Amino acid sequence: MNAENPQNIIVGLSGGVDSSVTAALLKQQGCKVRGVFMQNWEDDDNDEYCSIKQDSFDAIAVADILGIDIDIVNFAAQYKDNVFAYFLQEYSAGRTPNPDVLCNAEIKFKCFLDYAVGQGAEAIATGHYARKEVRGGVHYLLKGLDANKDQSYFLYRLKPFQLERALFPLGALEKPEVRRLAAEFKLPTAAKKDSTGICFIGERPFREFLQKYLPTDNGKMVTPEGKTVGEHVGLMFYTLGQRKGLGIGGAGEPWFVAAKDMVKNELIVVQSHDHPLLYTQSLVMDDLSFTLPERPQPGRYTCKTRYRMADAACELHYLNDDTARLVFDEPQWAVTPGQSVVLYDGDVCLGGGIITATDKPVIITG
Repeated sequence: MNAENPQNIIVGLSGGVDSSVTAALLKQQGCKVRGVFMQNWEDDDNDEYCSIKQDSFDAIAVADILGIDIDIVNFAAQYKDNVFAYFLQEYSAGRTPNPDVLCNAEIKFKCFLDYAVGQGAEAIATGHYARKEVRGGVHYLLKGLDANKDQSYFLYRLKPFQLERALFPLGALEKPEVRRLAAEFKLPTAAKKDSTGICFIGERPFREFLQKYLPTDNGKMVTPEGKTVGEHVGLMFYTLGQRKGLGIGGAGEPWFVAAKDMVKNELIVVQSHDHPLLYTQSLVMDDLSFTLPERPQPGRYTCKTRYRMADAACELHYLNDDTARLVFDEPQWAVTPGQSVVLYDGDVCLGGGIITATDKPVIITG
């Protein structure tokens, strides 16, 4: 395999504009290109919110226009075991997971990669807005040049061997340019609306979806002083920093979720975006995963504790082989257990871990 310039490539065609342009660009460059449409969810693929069938039709139409072969591959069993089970487990514990991160690590760059290699591909390509550079034989994951679309955050769990066989042709492009190229290539997805929300939930109401799989337990909304100000419909439906949907009336500043008491089944809420309980100076992360052969040394970096936030300056300290502490230069707002924190050295995505604790007791379990 020519790791720096692979020619035999399988593209993950999702039926969206980004993956469509990815395939078109690679074919234009003279690569041997095939497509794969991954069916990762099938529990309720006939209901009004599921777009799998239409997405597969769009992916097939794109392949037809580009003159490339496409396979429909079902990874639903692996998705349910390795992504969805974890998703339910985390919500049950009061945490807020990011299944899209796990889907990339377990499905797109594991199941799909294994399938592609078994089919003789040298590399796989996706429509992610991220870049890759090879320096001295080492593959570096970099932020996409379009700051509004950079998706390196969702790719931080890729291991070096996965990065070696991954291509991100859109990494140096901005979204309007991708749309323009799609129209130029006469692709049927050129004007297709971007998908939003969690991959297997899509546009359907989140609360309605989750209630199908987890029991709900109503309880009190209380202030840190213990005053009851409302009622919640189940702790799993709320995330730290949430403002909308609390239903707390009265005058004054808006209310925000500050913590969850799993023992008392109480949602702790505070009034004002700038309430001290919403800010944290440090966090602990575990389940560490890094993109380079050598883990980053303790020291100063920047990080994101959620997608689309500005990079925050921090200091990395290892507590053991699989746990680390990050101390921020400035207190960070609504740092949420279960979410991913991703480390950067400039534009290089180094990896990260899952937030387990902060210097405030945001999930109380006893």
